[in-house]
Amino acid sequence: DNSLLEGIGRMVGAYSDEVALMNSLTVNLNFLLISFYNPTKQRFKIILEQDAFPTVFYACESHILQRGFKPEDCLVYVKPHPDSKLLDTSDILNVIEEEGDSVALVLLCGIQYLTGQLLDMRGITAAAHAKGCKVGYDLAHAIGNVELHLHDWNVDFAVWANYKFMNSCVGATGGAFMHKKHKNNKFPKLLGWWGHSEKTRFDFNSDHDFSVGIKGYHNSIPSAVSLACIAASLEIFGKTNMRDFRKKSILLNCYLESLLEPNLKKYGINIITPSNYQQRGCQLSITFTQYDADKVVAGLVSHGVLCIVSLGILRLSPNPLHTSFMDVFRFVQLLLQILDDLTETK
Repeated sequence: DNSLLEGIGRMVGAYSDEVALMNSLTVNLNFLLISFYNPTKQRFKIILEQDAFPTVFYACESHILQRGFKPEDCLVYVKPHPDSKLLDTSDILNVIEEEGDSVALVLLCGIQYLTGQLLDMRGITAAAHAKGCKVGYDLAHAIGNVELHLHDWNVDFAVWANYKFMNSCVGATGGAFMHKKHKNNKFPKLLGWWGHSEKTRFDFNSDHDFSVGIKGYHNSIPSAVSLACIAASLEIFGKTNMRDFRKKSILLNCYLESLLEPNLKKYGINIITPSNYQQRGCQLSITFTQYDADKVVAGLVSHGVLCIVSLGILRLSPNPLHTSFMDVFRFVQLLLQILDDLTETK
């Protein structure tokens, strides 16, 4: 995996010794919560988004309970306004300011998986650190999607999956980041043989000669087959850079939006993703007020479009690596035809 770390580091804005390819997102989150959530009587809370992916809730709840605390006392949620599905940055900063003295950890997404909203990670991290909180991010929908600068933003840790925008197949080995300021930490952690120093790993002794930084969190050997998929993805990303990738992503997303907008009222379509392209990733999430979303998806699938609906939300993502402007045009024409067909059958 060492040969891939420089490329992974570029994807998240980190040095190669700040990143690791190991386990899965949830396992890595649990590993790093052992180190970064150490509650005291004064600091015991975790700030989460209300609609975080379930695995984040489960991981946090399990660690809270294992430390002898209660989730209802420890979990503080940042919530959208009643008339919106989007988080307001000022609300997040206000919660950090108001609760910060009792907060051990701020754990948020980089991009909200349902709405596609891109959070201000730099600003949130600075505000949390000013209150003495540790900061971590779930980057499942951010890596390979937007520019990230985890080291420069001074983020404490982050975890991600490599099977979404990293295109490395379902079940691909996950990734983790830990800022090098923590490389010689004495935090509690789970240890395993693969975290041993590379110089002495194959001496097969138990002298606790562990690698520093995130490498010391390795427990076992990552899958070579999975790493090969990640290597292929990094090779493709290596032909461009995230700045140019992001420009193409914004153009595709805005084109998709421009085709949908004239039809929103007629078909009862709502775009719940931020209208400001700087506040969203490569995603437009839409809901329907006049149609059953499951029937819309069934129509799309019958025409060869691979998609699912979650909580009544259809997430559209014109990934620049494998989506053309013509693909976007054809998709919208198909979607409108399906909605017309559903109208006729009412």
